[in-house]
Amino acid sequence: MAEITRKRTGDLLRQLFTILLKFPEGVQAKNAVEALQNSVKLTEYESGNYEKGGLRFNKIVRFATIDCVKAGWMLKEKGIWSLTDEGRKAHSELPDGEIFYKAAVKGYQAWKDGQEKDAELPDLPDQTPQETEIAEKTIQLEQAQEDSWEEIQQHLRKMNPFQFQDTVAELLKAMSYHVSWVSPPGKDGGVDIIAYNDPLGARPPRIKVQVKRYREGGNIRAEDLRSFLALLGDEDVGIFVTTSDFTKDAEELARSQERRKITLINIKRFFDLWVEHYPKLREEGRAFMRLKPVYFLAGE
Repeated sequence: MAEITRKRTGDLLRQLFTILLKFPEGVQAKNAVEALQNSVKLTEYESGNYEKGGLRFNKIVRFATIDCVKAGWMLKEKGIWSLTDEGRKAHSELPDGEIFYKAAVKGYQAWKDGQEKDAELPDLPDQTPQETEIAEKTIQLEQAQEDSWEEIQQHLRKMNPFQFQDTVAELLKAMSYHVSWVSPPGKDGGVDIIAYNDPLGARPPRIKVQVKRYREGGNIRAEDLRSFLALLGDEDVGIFVTTSDFTKDAEELARSQERRKITLINIKRFFDLWVEHYPKLREEGRAFMRLKPVYFLAGE
């Protein structure tokens, strides 16, 4: 008898989806797996450890989610897991764990073969050694990405506010903007950085930047954004940068602006921009957050 059945795997996936449904914006992978572990009774096999260390249950769950991602049911970005509309639909329409898992595998096979899915759910084939190896590498890569992203977030959030302000200014310079002023310690009146497209500041727009460094949580609300918008003139462009994120109300307020132009940059977007423009950063800028690429052998 197999140590873990298809139905058991499907039941675990469905319970994982139930947890993810509570977090429309997504949740950290390790927190999702921990919540799943706390919500089910582990079998003796699942509660065992691998020779190299690590709970077997964690690997079982991560292994199964690969099918869900390829089926278009789940998204994984920087260690954050969330459900797609297709994933929510599958969870609603496929209450049986085994059928749920088979449908996920079918979606994976359709992705792999580049073909449309058949109407009938196929039997689950045994994985080839090569497919197993690819899945192992995928899990290793995911966990490495999650660990590195968590370390990067902690690094940015541990900066004092003026260090992060200077870090943002260095990024703007690498993006070919001309930074004319960075707020010194003390009250700044709501504007932390002023920049232009040209070195003399003779051509509009004037770019006003507000920077918010939060250690934990503290998403930027609509009222926070509204205060900043009040500081923007007709020919100004506003950029709001944060080490957290923006509430839906704040995002909607930014989108609804017709006269004032504003761009929102959360921690994920900031890091992506930092990576993109890293080659153009000055040495003083790189010192704020040095990066070194690590290469993995891609299985897919």
